[in-house]
Amino acid sequence: MKVFVAGASGAIGRPLVGQLVAAGHQVTGMTRHPERAAEIEAAGARSAVCDVFDGDGLRAAVAEARPEVVVNQLTAFPAELDPRKPDVYEATNRIRTEGTRLLVGAAQAAGAGRMVAQSVSFIYEPVGGWVKTESDPVISSAPEPFAAAMRAMLDLERQVTRADAIEGVVLRFGFFYGPHTAFARDGYNAAEFGRRRFPVIGKGEGVSSFIHVDDAAAATVAACERGEPGVYNIVDDDPAPMREWVPAYAEALGARRPLRIPAWLAKLAAGRALVSMASAGRGAENAKAKRELGWEPLHASWRQGFREALRQPLDAAH
Repeated sequence: MKVFVAGASGAIGRPLVGQLVAAGHQVTGMTRHPERAAEIEAAGARSAVCDVFDGDGLRAAVAEARPEVVVNQLTAFPAELDPRKPDVYEATNRIRTEGTRLLVGAAQAAGAGRMVAQSVSFIYEPVGGWVKTESDPVISSAPEPFAAAMRAMLDLERQVTRADAIEGVVLRFGFFYGPHTAFARDGYNAAEFGRRRFPVIGKGEGVSSFIHVDDAAAATVAACERGEPGVYNIVDDDPAPMREWVPAYAEALGARRPLRIPAWLAKLAAGRALVSMASAGRGAENAKAKRELGWEPLHASWRQGFREALRQPLDAAH
């Protein structure tokens, strides 16, 4: 099968290209960074250097690849992924709205029959049970800048699942960990933990779901090959409250035990969006993806996964 991967040099794109090639697919990997084209080609794929906002260039690149499936793994998060900064999500929001529109159009023009796109699992309304399925309602309101990010994410989901003549598959990923993520040993979150600037907030009741990037890539391969159109949670088997995973990550990192601070103080220091997630965030379950995509995470729990990922030498992760 011919697969066009937009975002082939990102945290998921890198393992995804390798896994698609290993599965016998003909892959074209798109990147906007010319220096990363050689890495894509070394993995056994063709490279296409293109910016998603270059509409003509994008259409030409996708048309040349003649894909049956187009994968959207495009993001533009800064290295310092600080949710307190009002513009932290702006570039990615534009990619998820305008960029998705351009990519869907290019896929339709090239005759692709399927699109698989990246979304997030921490999108569910913070009411009711702590672990959500794909049929549960999504966030209706949230503090900025998280609210703008969620609007952009939901716009992407609508565009992909409602596109004419394309089977749209949306993968709602948990928080990424592993190489090239904020939770990697050289990532932003690891640095914050090292400075003891990532506390447990309030009672730490908010639940998070995680996914190793290799498992995220494997789920994407599965979604390229099979499964009904629609939305799938791609998370590990172990959704957990902040009071559990924050100290566990610090221990795996070798950092000092995180502080605990009251919610009112955290609002002043970190903003309402982070406090809301820490106190009311919902995790996700993966039963549908296991059942319909035939996918299982190799890293079944972040508890072991954090330790294994953080033991990996930095030079092996790059």
